[in-house]
Amino acid sequence: MNKHMKVDRSGYLFDNKSLVALIIPLVVEQLLAVLVGMADSIMIASVGEAAVSGVSLVDQVMVLLINIFAALATGGAVVAGQYLGHRRKEAACESATQLVWFITICAVIITLLVYAGKNLILHGVFGKIDSDVMGHADIYLMIVTMAIPFMALYNAGAAVFRAMGNSKVSMQISILMNIINVAGNAVLIYGFHRGTEGVAIPTLVSRIVAAVIIIILLCDEKQTLHIKRTWRYRVDWSHVKKILSVGVPNGLENSMFQLGKILVLSLVSTFGTYAIAANAVGNSIALIQILPGMAINLAVTTVIARCVGAGDYEQVKYYNKKLMIITHIGTAVMAFSVFAVLPLILKAYHLSDAAAEATRQIIYFHGISSVLIWPLSFTLPSTFRASGDARACMIISMVSMWLFRVIFSYVLGEYMGMGVFGVWVAMVIDWVFRALCFIVRYYRGGWKKQALV
Repeated sequence: MNKHMKVDRSGYLFDNKSLVALIIPLVVEQLLAVLVGMADSIMIASVGEAAVSGVSLVDQVMVLLINIFAALATGGAVVAGQYLGHRRKEAACESATQLVWFITICAVIITLLVYAGKNLILHGVFGKIDSDVMGHADIYLMIVTMAIPFMALYNAGAAVFRAMGNSKVSMQISILMNIINVAGNAVLIYGFHRGTEGVAIPTLVSRIVAAVIIIILLCDEKQTLHIKRTWRYRVDWSHVKKILSVGVPNGLENSMFQLGKILVLSLVSTFGTYAIAANAVGNSIALIQILPGMAINLAVTTVIARCVGAGDYEQVKYYNKKLMIITHIGTAVMAFSVFAVLPLILKAYHLSDAAAEATRQIIYFHGISSVLIWPLSFTLPSTFRASGDARACMIISMVSMWLFRVIFSYVLGEYMGMGVFGVWVAMVIDWVFRALCFIVRYYRGGWKKQALV
């Protein structure tokens, strides 16, 4: 035991103070996103059910795009972070510049494709839906699609600030963005009775404001990482390839995850209205239980990428363990807080008795599983991604999702008659399999040979 007492950590890259300064704003930002999402849906509900359906259909597409941009941005943050750890500030700034330009060009192309394929999305992807729902979806899609490049820019900018270890900037901008969004919704929906446009316009405005502010801040050469102030852009493939080597597997993994969710959703809808309601409410409450974990995963990228860049795997091991423990504790605090207020939450949703009972079972089961298993299946792979080992994470996650989450949902939910609860049990079986694979990979150490710089 004495040997461990003597380890000198004074030269380590992140002391407790800087870890707290990194994690707390990330938790606030995640919490805001969830709460504003809830506030949004309550406001839209006052426009009518067709509007709620139309907006939520388009939001499925937007979530997919946000995930793709977030994945690319993570790739940029890993590369920049590893360069910083390697003390190559010039190269780190160059990779930040490449990220911002590359993600913007991709986003503009996607925006044009969405406009060109609008009818295909509305009629092909969404299938047979009522004409009034279609009308709302059409209006919402037309306006919100304009926000895609700004969404991408904000994601890239926030990732670069996190790579510097500065998560306060993105938190402050996120607060401003959410104030504009909620206040705009309130004014346009309740004041001007603008219906779906009343929801879409503030979303667009808030995204534009956030993107403009974060890019102006990134152009400041006093920042550790900054981007070049120039309208001339040449693709530097050596940087872009590194960014994509993390971004593409991560993006594919996230997209498949969304697809799996949608497939499982179509199964849930066969269990009846109470099951759809329990699953929807369960999803939004479950998100709060794992919120600290989602925030810490972003911090893991920052901390581990820097240590890998410095070539110090002793520190990687130390911070991985420390951040995993914090994730377990944070998730436990959040999960048990949710248990404490669950009766109040269920009352607020006005669920039928059957739906309320199903939701209660789901939340208790999800909460306890989150505390025990979630960090191993989601925080540990963040360490691998930050080390440049994104492909292995993608393969493990995709195999696990199709085998366990999707197939077992049908086995447990339909054939074994467990209904909607079976779908949640299948999800946790998926977590357990991932966790086992990631633990084996961690101790085998192959991920240590994947550094990008």
